[in-house]
Order: sequence, then C-alpha cells, then structure tokens
Amino acid sequence: MSGDPGTRILKDVSRSFFLSLRLLPVPMRGAASLGYLLARTSDTLADTATAPLAARLAALESFRHAVATMSDPPRWPDGLLDHLTDPRERRLLEHACPLLAWLRVLPAGEAALVREVVASICGGQQLDLKRFATATPQQPVALPDDAALEDYVWRVAGCVGEFWTKLGFLTLGARFSRCTPPDLLDRGRAYGNGLQLVNILRDLPADLRTGRCYLPVADPTDRAALLACHARWLERAAPWIEQGRCYALTLPSRRLRAATQLPALLATETLARLRGATWETLSTHLKVPRRRVYALLLRAFF
Repeated sequence: MSGDPGTRILKDVSRSFFLSLRLLPVPMRGAASLGYLLARTSDTLADTATAPLAARLAALESFRHAVATMSDPPRWPDGLLDHLTDPRERRLLEHACPLLAWLRVLPAGEAALVREVVASICGGQQLDLKRFATATPQQPVALPDDAALEDYVWRVAGCVGEFWTKLGFLTLGARFSRCTPPDLLDRGRAYGNGLQLVNILRDLPADLRTGRCYLPVADPTDRAALLACHARWLERAAPWIEQGRCYALTLPSRRLRAATQLPALLATETLARLRGATWETLSTHLKVPRRRVYALLLRAFF
C-alpha cells in the first residue's frame, strides 16, 4: 500500500495533505500516510449523512475495533456503500482491508501511535453522531458551551498534532526538532485544534444545512448571534494556527518544515478570507484556489 495504490487514494481524498505527505522524510511517511487514510475512512463513515444513524455508528465501532485489534476486518452494514455518491470515498472504504494489512506490517511503535490517534478520532466522531442525533435543518442543535467545542477539536484534530509530534521523535529522534518533546506536544495540540476550528468556521452554513452547529450559541437559527460567535472564534483560531508556524520553525529539515508549515499557511489564508465575511459569502464555501495552494507550497519550501 505504500506504493501506487496508497498514492492514488491519497491523491483522491486530499490535494493539500498529499503534498505535505510527499515532503515528509521517508521514516515518517508510511505511518503518517496510513494514519491519514484511516482517519479519512472514519470521516467518510461519520459523514455519510443519507445513511441511517445506527448504521454509521455500527460501522464506526466495527472500524475502531478492527484498527485497535489489527485482527478481523471491519464489517460495513448492508447498503452502506450505496449511500456514497463520491466514487473516491467508496474506493476508500473498499480498501479498508488493504489499509489494515498495511497497519499490521508497520513497526510496532508506529502502529501503536496510529491505533492511538484513530481511537481518539473515532471516539470523537461517535460522540458527535450521538450529540446531533435529533438535529434537523429546521431544528439545528448547537454545542452547549466553549468547553464542548474545545473538547471536540482536540478529539478529532488536536490529537493528530500530538500523533505527528510523537511519530517525528520516534522515527527521527533528536533530528526531528530543536524543541523538547513536551513543549512541541503542546504546540502540536494547539496547531491541530486550530486547523479543525478553521474548518468549522469555514463550513458553518454547510453544517447548519444538516442541522449541526459546532459554535456554542443559544439559538443556532439566529444569524446575528452566529456571526458574532463566528468572529469570536476566528480570533481564537489565529493564535492556535500561529503555534503551528512556531512548531514548523523548530524543525531543522527543510522538507519537514515545509510539510508542517503548509497547512498553517492555508489556514491563515482561509482565516483572512473569513474575516468580515457576510452570511452570503460564507455560504459560498470559501476555498483557497488550487493555484494558490501551489504558491503557498513554494513559499513553505523556500
């Protein structure tokens, strides 16, 4: 899977993260690529909105158990794949067994880190599905408070910053960073939190169309309140993303520094586009153009 099949799937499911992964030092690349693909698999299971809730929860639990035990392949509920309209997502789920086979041949320490991060992500997604079980576009459900949002972004992304850091020190040792592991873990956690928060802020109208509101507001149908809360969390996201830039500057390897910094540059660009945006602008699903992604990659590298 570390050859052509894995490469094809990575290119299918992420344009920017694929670029980051290709820049990684070879010792980090396998576990980081596999961890990303397994996380995207669980994302697909959780986000297939037309599939029944019970089927998605069952699929996530089967997948979580398969990754944790590295034994039996996951069992998808009957008809689940038929709900996938994107052929790339269907192909990802169809490759679950080869991905697990790849996990079994990873070095033990790397495999343990992959299992740890996937368990955290799956747990966050299962909690997410249960929290929004009754949500509808007409009666959306919002997170109850700031603590719930902070907990969510850590479960699905802050843990990824920790994974990246632990994997770097495991595979590269002192060559990974000039910073101490505890300090870098804190920065990695903040960086992951910030990247997920940017996604939430960018996708606010789209999430509301499914009945989900990740911003803690009393009334998720009140657009004025939503925009005010949106502006407040924009200011929270910026220093978290800045931690990602500081994180990258501690890495001696130019390729590794570029791979780590690219998401921060993309997030900063997205934040700039989100600041002062009207509801109508947010509803267009702001996205950094492909040509700009490549320009930022060059900036990160040189």
